[in-house]
Amino acid sequence: MAASRRRSIFRATNPTDDSAGASRALARTGTGLAPRRGPVAAPPKRSRRRGALANVVFMTLAGGLVATMAIPAYAFAPDSKEANFGATASTELTRSGAQTVEVADQAATVSVARDGFTATTPEELAAAAAAKAAEARRVEVAAQMTSYAASYSGPSVAEYLANPSHPSFDLASVYGVASQYQGVPYVYGGATPAGFDCSGFVMYVYAQFGISLPHSSVGQGAAGTRIALADAQPGDLVIMDGHDGFYAGNGNILHAPYEGAAVRVQPLWTSSYYIVRLGI
Repeated sequence: MAASRRRSIFRATNPTDDSAGASRALARTGTGLAPRRGPVAAPPKRSRRRGALANVVFMTLAGGLVATMAIPAYAFAPDSKEANFGATASTELTRSGAQTVEVADQAATVSVARDGFTATTPEELAAAAAAKAAEARRVEVAAQMTSYAASYSGPSVAEYLANPSHPSFDLASVYGVASQYQGVPYVYGGATPAGFDCSGFVMYVYAQFGISLPHSSVGQGAAGTRIALADAQPGDLVIMDGHDGFYAGNGNILHAPYEGAAVRVQPLWTSSYYIVRLGI
């Protein structure tokens, strides 16, 4: 009897055994009624210690997190105090280090001058380019005139002036002689049937009538008498700025026009001209 009582007490104090016994009893009876339970045992002391330790750790971490969020951002930046409140003279000196520079006494007497250089202006560049082009043109004309002189062996202006082929002068005869040279190529500086420029053409034709003219359109315009356009006849001179030729009648001109072209008759393309007659 005493042994049976001791086993009942032991089961009441051992929750594991009691729980297992209750399950077995419930399975045996099949009534679904919960068995009578004894007093609940307290959890082991080790479990209580672990729970207390976990609470302490959690509270410590939570407090640290809150403290971290409260710290100003500039506390973590380099030179935060100087960046936010300005560097002092002492911090600047500490950061850069004290410096001393020795200057010789002669430095005060040294004269300072600008670097010596010159800049070429656009005008100077344009003038240099023009000079270069003019020199190239001179070389070209010289070579052209050498070839030109070698290609013609007939009478020159000087020879005609010394011995005119048409001693009797009239405008119709002048225009008739001039018309014979249509098709002669334009040559800058030319004054023979090997090639004419505008004033060289006029000079060569009038030389055959014993009339001396300069190799210049301006000079030829000044050598005669200016007349009205209504009085102009073929053989008179048409004078314009930088160019001249023979009046061909009906508003036309017989002339050596420009490089690449030949002596020809064509309508006057401008009203800026006047008529000059020679031999009066």
